[in-house]
Amino acid sequence: MLIGAVEAGGTKFVCGVGNEKGDIIDYTSFPTTGPEQTLYAVYDYFSAYNLQALGVGSFGPIDLDSQSKTYGYITATPKRAWTNYPFLQMLKEHFSIPIAFSTDVNIAAFGEYTFGAARGLNSCIYMTVGTGIGVGAVVGGDILHGMSHPEMGHIFVKRHPRDSFSGVCSYHGDCLEGLASGPAIEQRWNEKAYHLPVQHQGWEIEADYLAQALMNYILILSPKRIILGGGVMKQTHLFPMIRRKLDFYMNNYIQHPLLQELDTYIVPASLGDLAGLKGGIAFAKQFITRNPKTTSE
Repeated sequence: MLIGAVEAGGTKFVCGVGNEKGDIIDYTSFPTTGPEQTLYAVYDYFSAYNLQALGVGSFGPIDLDSQSKTYGYITATPKRAWTNYPFLQMLKEHFSIPIAFSTDVNIAAFGEYTFGAARGLNSCIYMTVGTGIGVGAVVGGDILHGMSHPEMGHIFVKRHPRDSFSGVCSYHGDCLEGLASGPAIEQRWNEKAYHLPVQHQGWEIEADYLAQALMNYILILSPKRIILGGGVMKQTHLFPMIRRKLDFYMNNYIQHPLLQELDTYIVPASLGDLAGLKGGIAFAKQFITRNPKTTSE
């Protein structure tokens, strides 16, 4: 069984083909330009394969309410050419196969849950810290959706006492993404994250904000593992700093064995750049299993 996957990011699209075991047979990437040009490249890539299903993780926000008139649309994105674009509908018009559709970070979370750092567990959270901050959750083996998809990157956190930065989020200013994303680090210190020395005071501030967010997620969703990825988290010295901060904030409020071993509870993403593709394949496979007579979600 050949299954296709699309990780539709705001900067680039990654398309790949794999089998139901999650083995990636082939993949490619290309810049995200206008919708027509980008989707033409998607169609052209997959034309060489006889796919049984397609799993798609899209940048957002997207409408995931199947009862909504704009279900499957990319909605209020800053990428103007894609604003209110019927992404899923255009895919359905071209592909006559089942299509499983969610956010890019949800798909990555599902990839880590199925094949990666959370394999064997029934819940996890995946946070990516990079150009933005996105969080996907798997609860009871299912991607978490409600009236829409969670936007946990935009929660508010307490401001660090040594931080006067106003924030970069165009909607909320100093929400988590506004204070702790890659662009926030760069604008605050006039330097990209990977250029800041390990001893720079900015890392203590960054770890503080991320630990606050993780505490909120733990208290609300109680995941069995937290996985951190994205460009900022490639600064591996952040992991022990976040763990120490989280331990301080939790203050032993929840006494559970998992929280006594934070080195194995808060971990790096294990699938790297393939998390989205592997997650798309796993999500499409699950969708086929549960909805064998349905052509799209």
